[in-house]
Amino acid sequence: MKEIFKDLIVVELASVLAGPAVGMFFAELGAKVIKIENKSTKGDVTRSWKLPVEDPNNEYSAYYHSINWGKEKRLLDLRPGKDQEEVLELIKKADIVISNFKADSASKLQMDYESLKVHNPNLIYAAITAYGDDNPAPGFDVMIQAETGWIFMNGEKNGPPVKMPVALVDILAAHQLKQGVLIALLKKYKTGKGSFVSISLFDASVAALANQASNWLNANVLPQRMGSQHPNIAPYGDVFQTKDKVGIILGTGTQKQYEGLCECLSLPGLISDERFLTNSLRLANRVALNAYLEKAIGEKIYKDFKAECMEKKITIAPINNMEAVFNIPAAQDLVLTETQEDGSISKSVSTAVFKIQ
Repeated sequence: MKEIFKDLIVVELASVLAGPAVGMFFAELGAKVIKIENKSTKGDVTRSWKLPVEDPNNEYSAYYHSINWGKEKRLLDLRPGKDQEEVLELIKKADIVISNFKADSASKLQMDYESLKVHNPNLIYAAITAYGDDNPAPGFDVMIQAETGWIFMNGEKNGPPVKMPVALVDILAAHQLKQGVLIALLKKYKTGKGSFVSISLFDASVAALANQASNWLNANVLPQRMGSQHPNIAPYGDVFQTKDKVGIILGTGTQKQYEGLCECLSLPGLISDERFLTNSLRLANRVALNAYLEKAIGEKIYKDFKAECMEKKITIAPINNMEAVFNIPAAQDLVLTETQEDGSISKSVSTAVFKIQ
């Protein structure tokens, strides 16, 4: 995997999460990624986003480490001067530049695509904005989550709206930009020409609304807060607790899985119960169905229940905290470590986790 882009040079002019996530993706696949951070503000702002338990004297925050593995980091001033000249020399040799400037800021610094392609005509310039290439309005992930419906939909039925616990829109935009850059690399391989590739946080967020958008556009059903429950499938996303106090979540996506679940719980009557014969009926009668499931699951020991479900190919999962997640060997395999300039060891999670054979 680390040989895929071993000859690729990426200059990252981006900060915070979305742009740097794209840079780290290429670093993981062997590219030389040079991260340029604003010297006048003491680097990427996320350096200072420390938890209360973190040492305030450390140069980097845990947040910063999440998307800056494997990069060569340089503190430089992008305004006209010696530092800018150094950056331009790097860009002349680069294959890709990643930025997340506001549209007007990029042009003022002469770090926009039109200015940089003068120095490097074959450059692939990858840009992330909040609302689009021609809209200079700033916007953070949480604002876009609010504007594009995520926060309205998220939370418990009778509770307040809630943001997602990670900057999901930034991650979605990063994935979109990676795809665009990979297509631009293919185009460059075929034609020798560079490209301007861009994505807005707004577009990436709306594009990911999937079935929730479709439910509104096609059925005129306005998605509401319903916890982890699925609006189109039942029981799916429903949360229960076993006898030994293990929180679990169900994922019965087919009729066969539903019937198998009833058999595992010694509730064969629910298979023929007219209220629950089809998925649509189970959605309409979810409260009544869950009352039966809650009682039956509450009498099960998790380990035994999991084994019974696996035998019938029924999907259930424990609701793990982060400690439990990284006790799973498969998750441990995705942890990256890196030695920083001061000798400290940082950890992050791989973002390029696909396999190619």
